[in-house]
Amino acid sequence: MNNRNINFRKINGGGSRLTSDCYFSASTPNFKTEAANKLAELFPEVVADGQIDVDALEELLSPDLEDVETSERYEFTWRGKKNAKRIADTPARNTTLVPNKAKSKEWNDTKNIFIEGDNLEVLKLLQKAYSGKVKMIYIDPPYNTGHDFIYKDNYHDTYQNYLKETGQLDEEGNSTTTNKESSGRFHTDWLNMMYPRLKLARNLLTNDGVIFVSIDQNEVNNLIDIMNEIFSERNFMGQISVVSNPRGRSQDKYIATSSEYLLIYSKNILSSGRLSVDKKEDDLGRDYKFHDENGLFRILELRNTHRDFGKNNRPNLYYPLYVSDEGKVSLSQNDVFSNEVFPIWNDGFEGCWTWGKEKTQTNIKMLVAKKVGNDWKIYRKSYAQNSTKQLKSIWDNKDFYTDKGQATIFDLFKTKEKIFQAPKSVAYIKQIINMGSNNNDDIILDFFSGSGTTAQAVMELNAELGSNLKYILVQLPEKTSQKSVAYKDGYKIITDIAEERIRRVGKKIQVEHPNAKLDTGFKVFKLGKSTIKQWDENPENFEKQLELIHSPFTQESTNAQRALEFSLKSGINLEILPKIAGDDYHFVADDKEVFVILGNYDETLLNKLNKKRKLQNATVILREMSGGSEVKFNLLEKVKQEAELNNHFSLEWV
Repeated sequence: MNNRNINFRKINGGGSRLTSDCYFSASTPNFKTEAANKLAELFPEVVADGQIDVDALEELLSPDLEDVETSERYEFTWRGKKNAKRIADTPARNTTLVPNKAKSKEWNDTKNIFIEGDNLEVLKLLQKAYSGKVKMIYIDPPYNTGHDFIYKDNYHDTYQNYLKETGQLDEEGNSTTTNKESSGRFHTDWLNMMYPRLKLARNLLTNDGVIFVSIDQNEVNNLIDIMNEIFSERNFMGQISVVSNPRGRSQDKYIATSSEYLLIYSKNILSSGRLSVDKKEDDLGRDYKFHDENGLFRILELRNTHRDFGKNNRPNLYYPLYVSDEGKVSLSQNDVFSNEVFPIWNDGFEGCWTWGKEKTQTNIKMLVAKKVGNDWKIYRKSYAQNSTKQLKSIWDNKDFYTDKGQATIFDLFKTKEKIFQAPKSVAYIKQIINMGSNNNDDIILDFFSGSGTTAQAVMELNAELGSNLKYILVQLPEKTSQKSVAYKDGYKIITDIAEERIRRVGKKIQVEHPNAKLDTGFKVFKLGKSTIKQWDENPENFEKQLELIHSPFTQESTNAQRALEFSLKSGINLEILPKIAGDDYHFVADDKEVFVILGNYDETLLNKLNKKRKLQNATVILREMSGGSEVKFNLLEKVKQEAELNNHFSLEWV
């Protein structure tokens, strides 16, 4: 019997203090432990006495280190970096996501997600359910200009800190914290804010996932350094200069800034052309000037146009081709194909072809020859079907200007007043999504979502291309200024603006595409306090903590909220709706199945669940019943029998 598939745990807020270590901890994964486990799986020889032997690991890597001066090496550091790493590695224990159906649209049918909350805590809560599932991330974080920064993370209690930062606690002065340029830790605070969020974000990307980050000159160098550390220099894909304000900022001291930057990194090294986009019709008409029975095509020279490659270092690509007087090409010489052609440059340099003989023979009909002066040149046909192009490193497109983003807001909200400052252009975000997404049903994540431009870009692309892209947006519910137009129009927090924008965009798209099956809905969740009571370290409160044995849940939470928290922290994504029977909840995703049993049950429970289960392995979370020790024992025995039948249940008690 394979007991690795049997797991018994009990849930309480602080882990396993009241019970044995087989109790469920209502928290997200601890990444230091996971990292050690991954090292142990890859290199079991470096594990000694249950710990990683660093000396053994260094010895294993010695061939890669033999020429490295270990005492002096490049290191990017700042005050607080160690704590920033700890924040990223610390699981979210006392938070959860609470659904808000009243703010949502088409709750039962939509796969789009909008989350109100501090993105640090939210990213932690998404780790198990969305690890390796997000194809593309786009973020437009605070640029650190001295007045756009309110994130201040607290390692010891991130949720309490979040309540203060958003004005939900301590109205006496802790609602927001601006980062003035006179601060001695101007850059340090920004780095400490960005590092844990980027580290957590990387975990969510698919193996071929890509992240795009907008930034200006204030922090671009620091951003490159931390991106190189988290994503690796090897996975740097490009830096684009984007013209956002052609008039320039008149308040700048020396140079009127008219552009910003877009940094692109991948999770792993990707193939050439991964960021290429489909050519548009005007591109095709300009570039593909020839036509045959297979469609539009252009001709590209078969000879390698780089003189770094030639007969001397690519001898297998140096061979003769034979051309007829009509311009047809063959690998064999005869009376018809009598003109011998080598890949030789005009000055006599012996170059090489881009194709070897085998590929040339297979695609001989795609080759054509043209006489240029007294010499023949060989070309290959490149057809327009599925043709793509690489984008350049400077984007000067008027559709990408910030003014265009502002005009979109004006149009949607029927106003000429700025209810949101400097929104990104929808066309700009669509261009980025076209680069980063390569499947119709990809998940797009934006955890600094602002006014919701990314949601609009996703919906418009789905309408235009017939795709089924999904978005997850996360935004801090920062208060708008009481003097602002947004506040006077009823938008008390930034998320109010974004959610209203998404509703209006959805209506607009449905009118423009009445026959299309489009997902214009979204589920709203709010970062909230965990439904599970937390263990108090203070010994004076020990007797009160004993109540956790009998009543582990917070009084204000509902069973639906409790079930959602268990499912999310067990790896069920937020798209999934449970099947509900009384106080019991059944969640099924493609790769996970979770039963949350908050009603009464007996030892026949597993037999009943077997009739409902969809996957071979299932997690069952059970409410602890008074005097239910015999039922628990019988269920544990039943789990062992199920394992022998290759049906694996994981039982967890609360």
